[in-house]
Amino acid sequence: MIPPKLRRHLPLALSTLALAVSCATGFAQDEPAAPASHDTSIFQTIKEGGPLIMAIWAAIIGTSVTMVTFIIQNIMSLRKDKLAPPPLIAALEQNIMAGNYQEAWATCKANNNYLANVLKAGLTRLGRGKEAVEGACAEHGLREATMLRTRNSYLSVIGVVSPMIGLLGTVIGMMGAFAVLAGSGISDPRALSGKIGEVLLATASGLFIAIPAFVSYYVFRNISQMCIVHADDIVNTLLLDIPYDELAGVQIGENFSAGAAAATGGARKVSMALTTACPVCNGSVTPGVNPCPHCGATLDWQA
Repeated sequence: MIPPKLRRHLPLALSTLALAVSCATGFAQDEPAAPASHDTSIFQTIKEGGPLIMAIWAAIIGTSVTMVTFIIQNIMSLRKDKLAPPPLIAALEQNIMAGNYQEAWATCKANNNYLANVLKAGLTRLGRGKEAVEGACAEHGLREATMLRTRNSYLSVIGVVSPMIGLLGTVIGMMGAFAVLAGSGISDPRALSGKIGEVLLATASGLFIAIPAFVSYYVFRNISQMCIVHADDIVNTLLLDIPYDELAGVQIGENFSAGAAAATGGARKVSMALTTACPVCNGSVTPGVNPCPHCGATLDWQA
């Protein structure tokens, strides 16, 4: 049984309910269907960004390829056995111990690495004394070390430049996003979200290149320093027992000359098993013959 007070307001309530239902139904019929969601690939996002965005992405791809190239080159070249190969060390030890300095120079000339280039520079000044030899080795060692570090320094440049390229893409993407926002407001969220996606993608790509570039730079910097120290120690060891006083005036290199050393009368140690060349004039000598038939140097033949 409905109370009399509610019975009076019942027609108004029913009419209001009917009006609300009809309005809701009309709104549901007029509302457009939600667009089907679809995934936009990275290439589509770059293509929709225009020529400038495509140029920025070409620069990002170029820096990434360059970074990988330098990393591979450093892995292959910054090794102790590349800067100072063990077979080369053994050959130079034999030549220097036997007093065949011209032959040691020729061995260095035939090889292109840190050890050979530095030692070759020292051997060319052998007749000028110990200080001249050490100065030449230090000078060329610094030059060779600079050349080794130059390739690694490019990784640092890439680590600095790649975030800048990504930042440029970010700024251009934000300009496009604000242009969409100014033109259509928030009524077109798909276009706005696409521009924001370009912004985030460019920023992430720049950082994705910069982080491994910086890490590789510091890793290879330390590795190159250890390899250089190792090669310098070998050079110093090879030059340790050279009789500089006895070799005064000797010219080692392209214009070989025994100089005043041939007249010193000092015996030159020669190994029968390692050489048949005079360590003074580099002339052919029969093992056991003394003195040298070419320059008259006294030879101390050893087994």
